[in-house]
Amino acid sequence: MYTFIIYLVKFLIKIITGGIDVRNKQNLPQDDNYILAGPHRAWWDPVFYAVVSLPKRFIFMAKKENFKFKPFGWFISKLGAFPVDRENPGPSAIKIPVKELKSGNRSLIIFPSGSRHSSELLNGAALIARLSGKPIVPMVYQGPVVLKGLFKRHSAVINIGKPITVDRKDTEDEITAKLQTALEQLDKETNPEWKYVDPHPKQRNKKKS
Repeated sequence: MYTFIIYLVKFLIKIITGGIDVRNKQNLPQDDNYILAGPHRAWWDPVFYAVVSLPKRFIFMAKKENFKFKPFGWFISKLGAFPVDRENPGPSAIKIPVKELKSGNRSLIIFPSGSRHSSELLNGAALIARLSGKPIVPMVYQGPVVLKGLFKRHSAVINIGKPITVDRKDTEDEITAKLQTALEQLDKETNPEWKYVDPHPKQRNKKKS
């Protein structure tokens, strides 16, 4: 089911956008699981990341509210999503991906900021990397962040950085700092003039209040 849906989505993305400009795909590990981490800039980020990383399969965290509408919840679960309570994330938010990375055949897509309305990286990706022993692969998306923008042909770019090898001796803050630096470098390398503009800044302000 996963493979069928992802290849179908890949075809639809090609039709709608004219295709994604993927750079440095050779940086993706070929023989092991890994953690794909990047800034969350559009609601379609997880799907785009999964498509450009084929044939690798992934799991990813999704806020529990996405599963309230059962057909949609079923659909994203088939794509590898599992529910997480953003306000009170339980142990499963760490245990599920660590177990899959260590003994399963799927890698993990994670957005360390946790939200499209924040650019501050949290330590979730670093903790999972330390516990699983798997590398973090930084990835950035530059392109439309509202749906109508996707219909602009050849406007979506994804750039993939070199894997960040994690040692158990590294602190989570140190790992997160390395990831932050890598993502900033990827953005500059891709297009230093591109800037992310939050399409729903009121939601960000509401969370701060």
